[in-house]
Amino acid sequence: MKKIHGANYVLLLVLIICITGAYGQDQQERPVNVNNAMKVDPNEYLSKIKLPPGFKISIFAEHVENARSMTLSSNGTLFVGTRRAGKVYAILDRNKDFKADQVVIIAENLNMSNGVAMRDGNLYVAEVDRILRFDNIEENLANPPEPIVINDTFPKDRHHGWKFIRFGPDGKLYVPVGAPCNICEREKEIYATITRLDADGLNLEIFSRGIRNTVGFDWHPDTQELWFTENGRDLWGDDRPPEELNHAPRAGLHFGFPYRYGKALIDTTFKTDMKPADFEPAAFELPAHTAALGMRFYTGESFPEEYHKQIFIAEHGSWNRSNPDGYCISVIRLQGNRAVSYERFATGWLVEDNYWGSKYWGRPVDIEVLPDGSLLVSDDFAYCIYRISFSP
Repeated sequence: MKKIHGANYVLLLVLIICITGAYGQDQQERPVNVNNAMKVDPNEYLSKIKLPPGFKISIFAEHVENARSMTLSSNGTLFVGTRRAGKVYAILDRNKDFKADQVVIIAENLNMSNGVAMRDGNLYVAEVDRILRFDNIEENLANPPEPIVINDTFPKDRHHGWKFIRFGPDGKLYVPVGAPCNICEREKEIYATITRLDADGLNLEIFSRGIRNTVGFDWHPDTQELWFTENGRDLWGDDRPPEELNHAPRAGLHFGFPYRYGKALIDTTFKTDMKPADFEPAAFELPAHTAALGMRFYTGESFPEEYHKQIFIAEHGSWNRSNPDGYCISVIRLQGNRAVSYERFATGWLVEDNYWGSKYWGRPVDIEVLPDGSLLVSDDFAYCIYRISFSP
């Protein structure tokens, strides 16, 4: 064996120190991007989904590229936004057999057209920096009209720039503006907020602050108060910070970003003069990096009573944990106006492979309640929309 001399010895010593030092940091600043995806026919893998007794899952629509946020018209047309595909779809189930008869592309070549919302027969679509309106859309599916730009004053940053939108009980359109970064402070106060504006695009105002990125919210059917999911920062280890379910009973609250996460976890990256009482803690802490996105209060009647007015959350799944987590539908149970428990409701999009380890074949994004009480779940990786129903 050859001896190691001089510069070679020093180089080897430095290399050993760097390697052991990196592992000693517990990966706090080292992302772990697990390449654990697998493309399959969702029909063949549907049997892997595990649900509570009495529930079943089927495919409502197939070949819906990058299906993300959903909104349902009063006539039963399902509109679906996308992020990477830049398209908006109308999905029709004419014979009401819970199987799509037609998938129509009503817009394309858009800039991260994730958010969709319906009001008075008009479809609202959120791009990164503007809100579009397609008037009388259901009467013109075969020949969609040119959209009307109702507001184009939002930031152009694509990092967390895709938007989930919904109309609130107050008739205003709620539009989040994510932080344009993993963690940062910005002078423009519109970043890391939920805003709201009138249906004509006027009177834009900030409703809540300190929100890194929310891609799903809903209002409690009784109190009419806003609840929303929030994704925590990355590059802080496998198990911190928690994802969040937040509750905003009124305007003007600050939910912590970039200074605090969860109920009381402090990030010292940035200093602030704000006091703990100035922050609104999370209503419930969710598992770290599971990417909680779409959420809905269950307002149907066909599920057992224990699910009525509880919160269903689509967990898109982690991209930066050593051991992948998420890829499921979970339920947060409430007692009065307080979130008290968390459980996994639908699992199986993440499967174990003896050779490759954990692999995902689907990633839930959004949830919609159908008039019959069943749930629709969009999947932007498997390019489909599922239906979850209950039969005693």
